[in-house]
Amino acid sequence: MDTVRIGIIGMGNIGRHHANYLLDGKVARCELTAVCSTSPDKLADYGAKGIKVFGDANQLIQSGAVDAVVIATPHYQHTSLGIAAMEAGLDVMVEKPISAHKADAERLIAMHQKNPELVFGCMFQLRVEPRYEKIQSLIHNGDLGDIVRINWINTDWYRTEAYYASGAWRATWKNDGGGVLLNQCLHNLDVLQWLCGMPSRVRGFCQLGRFHQIEVEDNVTAYMEWANGATGTFVSSTGEAPGANRFEIVGTRGTLLLENGKLVFTRNAADMLEFSRTAKQGFVKPDSTVEEIPFTNAAAPHAALMQNFVNAILDGEPLIAPGEDGIHSVELANVMVYSSLLGQTVELPMDGAAWEKMLNQLVAESKVQKKVIQVDTSDFASSFRK
Repeated sequence: MDTVRIGIIGMGNIGRHHANYLLDGKVARCELTAVCSTSPDKLADYGAKGIKVFGDANQLIQSGAVDAVVIATPHYQHTSLGIAAMEAGLDVMVEKPISAHKADAERLIAMHQKNPELVFGCMFQLRVEPRYEKIQSLIHNGDLGDIVRINWINTDWYRTEAYYASGAWRATWKNDGGGVLLNQCLHNLDVLQWLCGMPSRVRGFCQLGRFHQIEVEDNVTAYMEWANGATGTFVSSTGEAPGANRFEIVGTRGTLLLENGKLVFTRNAADMLEFSRTAKQGFVKPDSTVEEIPFTNAAAPHAALMQNFVNAILDGEPLIAPGEDGIHSVELANVMVYSSLLGQTVELPMDGAAWEKMLNQLVAESKVQKKVIQVDTSDFASSFRK
């Protein structure tokens, strides 16, 4: 195989975004050959371009028209469609989250473990953004020392009531599986665990429908602890304007701060713990220098991750975001809400089956009846870089 034939299942905002850069030729050695949507009006333009169109995902999967699929449907369909695609021998790229909850993520990953020859990736494009690559390098090279504290205020996810009314599935336990954490913050939660590892225990404080007429969380503060003693907080909301995005990582050899498009490293001349043990005075602290670490934004991060996916299929190139990694951000999103509803700290790894049981109860007790409206989505891409 010299060219990967790609099909996209789900032609909402993100599905169309993937289609656009594939049609623009931004990913080499692949071709968009099929798209699928349950909304016929979203398919006409693609059919006119000679792309096969389907109204049923399983028909696309069984069509023989594709070698790989991008799953860009509402969350609960990710697991079943991913499993169906792998059963048909297709390589799979899943949009975030890989599943609506941990137990489903485990099912999807188990299917890949039965078919390890298939390429299974997840679309976490922030991993190719230079600012996070540089933070990762500073951590892994030891420049930051041992991590002692992480704080991420991530409240620039403001959404209006019109946004939530733009789809029947949005912000419902039944179809979305959660709110700001599972929908908006998955990329940030992925970056958090990618850089710092998974915490060992979490205590979440989530407000359901604090700012909107929805049943899921739209305001969150979570406290985390890591096995090495590091602590952290994660704060997010879709109701704060103008909102903020401040990511701070404190290590024994300095502090990294990412905010307002700048990455600043305050570097200690000595490890702060060693300095404390050996200092002869009580009120001194290590000398430090402040340096701004320049970076540019990735030109087309989704396309870069898709190119990596194609290269993995054709050349065996290691995936930047393996599908199995997707369970970690799902678990963090789930456990913050689960802990909040329980009113207690939860040890990780969490019991995915217990959260699935509680989630099913929330679905059964839901009384939400949504009225869907047409919404302008021309500013959709502005939400990518957080």
